[in-house]
Amino acid sequence: MNLTILTLLISQMLIYSAPLIFTSLGGVFSERAGIVNVGLEGIMVIGAFAGVVFNLEFASTFGKVTPLLAVLVGGIAGLLFSIIHAAATINFRADHVVSGTVLNLLAPAFSVFLVKVMYNKGQTDSIPQSFGKFSFPMLEKIPVIGDLFFKNTSLMGYVAIAMAFLSWFILYKTKFGLRLRSVGEHPQAADTLGINVYAMRYAGVLIAGFLGGVGGAVSAQTVNINFSATTIVGSGFIALAAVIFGKWNPIGAMLASLFFGLSQSLAVIGGQLPGLSHVPNVYLQIAPYLLPVIALAAFFGKAVAPKADGVNYIKSK
Repeated sequence: MNLTILTLLISQMLIYSAPLIFTSLGGVFSERAGIVNVGLEGIMVIGAFAGVVFNLEFASTFGKVTPLLAVLVGGIAGLLFSIIHAAATINFRADHVVSGTVLNLLAPAFSVFLVKVMYNKGQTDSIPQSFGKFSFPMLEKIPVIGDLFFKNTSLMGYVAIAMAFLSWFILYKTKFGLRLRSVGEHPQAADTLGINVYAMRYAGVLIAGFLGGVGGAVSAQTVNINFSATTIVGSGFIALAAVIFGKWNPIGAMLASLFFGLSQSLAVIGGQLPGLSHVPNVYLQIAPYLLPVIALAAFFGKAVAPKADGVNYIKSK
């Protein structure tokens, strides 16, 4: 494999991994707080929709910083949308899987409806400002390593990796993280210590909403460049698989997302690789969806979820 192909593979892996990393980190926060969040797919859809609409409407005003601002807008939209899941599971004690499924069903229909109302067609135009490729000053000049990792690569991929380490620090080295994990392991004991279980669970779900919305906005502005009903197809479920495959740990979720992102990049450029050039294209295209299933089947029994994950908490008990 020559250096050019390897550079392209790494760059594509980071592009496809970034949305998965952000979203899977959100899933870790939610499930560490005890709330199962299968609605990551729907949250990503809302984030992608909000990010693309902001980009289309304000690109002429904000110029090159528009994609970054659109990511924040997508995160806020995801946070607001996740309130539905938080209220249903925490206040009304609904089944977590059912509530998440409602988000997944509601988000595409609602967003496509808004697209038709706003633009009078089923999908938006291509965004005028996208992330594109980024080269790190100075680092790109390092022989070999600079070409592989720091030249014409994905800036958001590295931001997502940095976010994974920050999330690990927050969860395992701060008082907030300790309290969040405690309500996901034993909410009754946490309550007796004066921790507001409902507030911490809300925090976990809202953080998941924000990061999931960021993931959707990043995906729409790097991979799809517009919004339609097929902008986010399965990415939220792959991110959920990364949460489980990564054993509910931010670093593990990040590494799993990189692995799944690599499989997605192979579906795009696999035909250019010497060892995969003779593999039928259909097998490469289904790999990103088949590998998470295989990973979960192989490792799910070995992964131990937070003890109170998916268990509704009733304060009187």
